[in-house]
Amino acid sequence: MNRLKILIFVLSVCTGIAAQKALSPQTLYSFGPISLQKPVLIDSTNIGNTRFSEETLLSYPVAFPEQSRFTHEMKPDTSGFFHFPRPQNEYEFRLVSFYVGGDRYGKATLTVTSPNPLELYVNDNKRATKREVNDSVSKAGSVNTTLSGYINNERIVVKILASSAYKTTPAIKVEIKPEKNDSLLNLTIQNADSRRITIVDILEGKRISGSSVSPSGRFVLLHLSETLPGGETKRYSQVYDAREKKSILSEPFTREQLKWMPKSDLLYYVTDSKDGRALLSFNPQTSETVILAEQLPKESFYMAPDEKSVFYSSKQTISVSQPSGLKRMTGVDDRQPNYRERYSLYRYFFDTGLSQQLTFGKRSTSLNDVTDDVKYLLFSTSEEDLSQRPFRKSSMFLLNLQTMQVDTVWKDQTYIYSAQFSPDGEQILIHGAPEAFNGIGLNIKEGQIANSYDTQSFLMDLQTKQVKALTKNFGPTIDAQTWNPSDGFIYYRVQDGDRENVYRYHPTSGKFEKLPLREDVIRSFDLAESGHWASYTGTSVSNSARSYLLNLKTLESTLISDPYDDRLRKLTLGEVRDWNFKSSFGDTIEGRYYLPPGFDANKKYPLIVYYYGGTSPTQRVFESTYPLHVYAALDYVVYTLQPSGTTGYGQEFSARHVNAWGKQTAEEIIEGVEKFVASHSFVDRNKIGNIGASYGGFMTQYLITQTDLFAASVSHAGISNITSYWGEGYWGYSYSAGASAGSYPWNNPQLYVEQSPLFHADKINTPLLLLHGTADTNVPIGESIQMYTALKLLNKPVEFIQVEGENHAIYNYSKRIAWNQAIYAWFDKWLKNDSQWWDSMYPEK
Repeated sequence: MNRLKILIFVLSVCTGIAAQKALSPQTLYSFGPISLQKPVLIDSTNIGNTRFSEETLLSYPVAFPEQSRFTHEMKPDTSGFFHFPRPQNEYEFRLVSFYVGGDRYGKATLTVTSPNPLELYVNDNKRATKREVNDSVSKAGSVNTTLSGYINNERIVVKILASSAYKTTPAIKVEIKPEKNDSLLNLTIQNADSRRITIVDILEGKRISGSSVSPSGRFVLLHLSETLPGGETKRYSQVYDAREKKSILSEPFTREQLKWMPKSDLLYYVTDSKDGRALLSFNPQTSETVILAEQLPKESFYMAPDEKSVFYSSKQTISVSQPSGLKRMTGVDDRQPNYRERYSLYRYFFDTGLSQQLTFGKRSTSLNDVTDDVKYLLFSTSEEDLSQRPFRKSSMFLLNLQTMQVDTVWKDQTYIYSAQFSPDGEQILIHGAPEAFNGIGLNIKEGQIANSYDTQSFLMDLQTKQVKALTKNFGPTIDAQTWNPSDGFIYYRVQDGDRENVYRYHPTSGKFEKLPLREDVIRSFDLAESGHWASYTGTSVSNSARSYLLNLKTLESTLISDPYDDRLRKLTLGEVRDWNFKSSFGDTIEGRYYLPPGFDANKKYPLIVYYYGGTSPTQRVFESTYPLHVYAALDYVVYTLQPSGTTGYGQEFSARHVNAWGKQTAEEIIEGVEKFVASHSFVDRNKIGNIGASYGGFMTQYLITQTDLFAASVSHAGISNITSYWGEGYWGYSYSAGASAGSYPWNNPQLYVEQSPLFHADKINTPLLLLHGTADTNVPIGESIQMYTALKLLNKPVEFIQVEGENHAIYNYSKRIAWNQAIYAWFDKWLKNDSQWWDSMYPEK
């Protein structure tokens, strides 16, 4: 028999059966023998006055082999015992390893019976020890341990002590039985080490977070992080040599601000001491370091293209006289950290040691770019302007670094975010919203207001100040842009539907070309300065982040790092399929759905529906705050869709988000869910849940004021009252400048009242779980408090969980696990009619 073949034995027990039969394996695989020897007895006792015994031998540690090394196949006798050959040595270990899984939250007892001494391990943790030796199988003793929670292919290892001196040959019997009240629990025993994904797999493991390519294109700097059990995170740096096709450097991350020099294949980084900050260069091939500068301020540095100087910003903090313990607000954003800080630009010269201040004044200045010949610098200023949305205006200036003469590129413009020089320094590439430059890039219907988060690309001639909207007729949203001096293309990393792709644009032909990259969502894309090379890092719907080297001439990608692969290969994921529908508004609404591992089309599964927060699409990523594969692994079908208002589908589509607050978007979600259920017979239409966060949390609350389609709902950090959110959150009024453009509580109360779920709380019949961090500065916790209070007064089914000390997202390791488990338990209670998990976490008083 193939030793890797999965052998599964299932115990199915129907509700109401009083006596449940135990499950026993029909095949086990063992490893060994491992010979043991007694130590030389120098004395009769040790320093603890303890004599040597077989119990000491049993406690000898063993590093358990991988499951593939358990090759000896064993079959039970008629009484259920598995027998091993009689030992040839005085003492030896025999190991047995298998895996136990369950299909729902529950509790079971694992019993191991043997005439031999043994230790019982669950996931490498010792759970029980049997110390005595029995003379026969009929007199064999037992040990027990409890398996509880979602029993997700837990590895069981039994370490058996055998001896040629024992009267009977070694043997074991294995039984596992659900507790009496877990009659719905189905258990499996198997030989394969694959298991279903859990939230722990999303948090733990080694991953690559980004990559950058050296100027020549030969080397790639990789940034990695590893989260260990318990939440400790370690960071690493690696350098990959494309010529040698191997990593030439791998070390713990200790070099802060580690980056490539602009021209040479050297890295630079900073170190700190009591005398200030030092800047050093580092050769990854030789490990040679050179001190470039010392006694620098503790700031971040931008290396000049000629590598002869660095630029940095230094801050001053506005001092305001006020009585002790009191704070007079100086502006609407004065609640936020750093509001009173102002930054000036400096330049440090390596040859002279001079730190030259480049800008001076009350306004902060930001470095945008420097020309390749280091003659000109672009810097910008930004000022608060509460007289018009988006409540800030910016100015851009061109500084001649030789004469210190300043020219104004533009003054007091809105919706412009950053700029960079063209390779020849005669034009600038600009990143801004569709309404920038008086709306020359707008591509929306009459009467619409553009979604300011649907960012675009513009090109300005510095001599004429003429501006061209490069992406006006280009549907994807621009997230990042770089002009490559080697081939003349502008490279764009964009939201392209639910993917993040890279396109390149030829300024002469005006044509866009999509690059054939190997991942669904590109997280970083970096161009070599002087070579036809790029590096990129991306993830896909069913794999974690991977890094590649890209040949820009052939467009061939070479995989150079996939650190999560070892863990991923042990996980069993369900299939992900695309599913779109034609809405009653005439649009094709894109979506996809996740199936449980071991999907059976003849079964009926509960459904969970997820949708966007903010205004960004739910991208095809493996890890996320709400990892959809994990929900599917709990035997849910999961459906996510991209309704109106989502960026990445063109300006007109994203503009539907503005002044809507649920209009049309909610109708499309309801219509999509109804059509999805009608098209997929394996979905139980009476067991549908929905979940969202932030704006998606608002959408959850709004949806259940409009329909009773859902049987359970979850809202994390959701907005219940648009007015209170507008005035209280750190970014409430500024986000509303886009989402509620031109609408305020005093001039459009219809929007603020009618679209707020709180004002329709009496229409909610769906059981609602509210989750909120107590330190949320984006959507204050009062948004959940208000809805919870309303539903309690209305005697509606509602629960409210506050996550202590957490902000808008939950990042603390243990709290994030408990927070996710609360969501899973809530859905189990209402969508599976199984409240055990919820009751175990939150028992009634």
